Amino acid sequence: MSNKPSQNQQAKNATTPHSSLATRFSNASRRQWVWFAIWVIATILFSLWAGSPWILLFILLFFDIYITKFVPWSFWKQSKNSAFRKTMEWVDAILFALIAVYFINTFFFQNYQIPTSSLEKSLLVGDFLAVSKLSYGPRAPITPLSFPLAQHTMPVVGGKSYIEKPQWKYRRLKGFGKVKRNDIVVFNFPTGDTVALNRQSEDFYSLVKRNPNGINGVRADKRTYGDIIYRPVDRRENYVKRCIGLPGETIQMKNDSVFIDGTFLPNPRLSQHSYMIHTDGTIISPDVFKELGINKADYLIYDAYGQIVIHSQDLTGADSLSMAWSGLHPRNGNNGRVYFNIALTDEMVVQLKAKPFVWDVIKEKEQRGMGYYYPINYETGWTRDTFGPLWIPQKGATINFDTDTDFKVAAYERCIKNYEGNDFAYRDGKVFVNGQAVDSYTFKFDYYFMMGDNRHNSADSRVWGFVPEDHIVGQPILIWLSLEKDNNWFNGKIRWKRLFRSAKIPA
Repeated sequence: MSNKPSQNQQAKNATTPHSSLATRFSNASRRQWVWFAIWVIATILFSLWAGSPWILLFILLFFDIYITKFVPWSFWKQSKNSAFRKTMEWVDAILFALIAVYFINTFFFQNYQIPTSSLEKSLLVGDFLAVSKLSYGPRAPITPLSFPLAQHTMPVVGGKSYIEKPQWKYRRLKGFGKVKRNDIVVFNFPTGDTVALNRQSEDFYSLVKRNPNGINGVRADKRTYGDIIYRPVDRRENYVKRCIGLPGETIQMKNDSVFIDGTFLPNPRLSQHSYMIHTDGTIISPDVFKELGINKADYLIYDAYGQIVIHSQDLTGADSLSMAWSGLHPRNGNNGRVYFNIALTDEMVVQLKAKPFVWDVIKEKEQRGMGYYYPINYETGWTRDTFGPLWIPQKGATINFDTDTDFKVAAYERCIKNYEGNDFAYRDGKVFVNGQAVDSYTFKFDYYFMMGDNRHNSADSRVWGFVPEDHIVGQPILIWLSLEKDNNWFNGKIRWKRLFRSAKIPA
């Protein structure tokens, strides 16, 4: 005998637009009341977590969806057109999935793929990470109207994946802790507020610095740089680095060693530096590089003709003065061969020196003036190995513009103006904030100093400065997939040993 209710029973239990509230209550099934109770509890808990009583208004929405049904949320289920019902089933499922993904990505977890080698060998290019928003507390949406799973550009079709207005003020919900030293952190790229669309992978302010005509030259050359656009904080590109300096501390680098408030901070265990490898003339086999864990991108380059060649030089005929200046020494009249700019860990250096054909492995030293370092518009003479001292701003701390004003303006103008939203001017040796002449400023945010473990091949806080607290996204906690770009799918493409390992790589 069938348990399906008759048409008369269905009609009796149906809720019509003119049904009384009591009738709607009585028609609600036990299952509907249970689901309504679950959503009420979830809404109350989320409201307490977010510290916003306005969220409780969603209880009225759930009450109508499950109990009163004044709004015909499932009107399409009553349609006699089967094609329409089928289509709406898919629309309903997709909308629910998008809302669920948006909620999970915003408040709990987010996927992130390692795009560059700046954290090798701690995290590798091709690692896919699960990033916890709960570690430091999820940031409430700043740009709430955005497409899920798209950071700033729509997939396939292109164009912006968000609507710029409204812009909500920065708020962070409670999390499990705060950013600590040596944490690997995902954050929005601070200087990604302005982007040249044809050169999105490059820091806009470095492009301006290198252009002979500055910002006017960049904006005028649309063929090279494309349109120049602004991106809100939470729509800027995601970066991942290791936190080295905390708010209120002073960071300094001497001969590639980091000092925090004058105390030496050891380099991460798997950190890399760039070396020259001096051999007896032997061309190092790709198998040797692969055995050491050195990617092709680390020893292959494009020559002037666009051909891929090994980043090395046969030193036959090289003059002794040039070799001595680079720290290279011939043996028995043989100048040998040198490989340049090879990223190695300390363990790799030991393994290479043990090879019979390797004469020496020499850490490369950057000369002054070979690169631009923060503050980019002030000449400090700093390099990637010798940097600072530089004080990291702290919430509630005050900086005085009584001495070294030129340097302080260059170092902290961006914090005061771009990140904390003040009008800022510096003229005739005087600082003006919001139109008022001031001799001090008190910071509203905490700031962090981030660096890559691949110390000689990382664009980090040494180049673009501090990371404000409102740019912090979360902490990588799990490597759920890892792909080796140098291999194909049938020859080691998937790094099986890295799957489902912790992404909290200690220093």
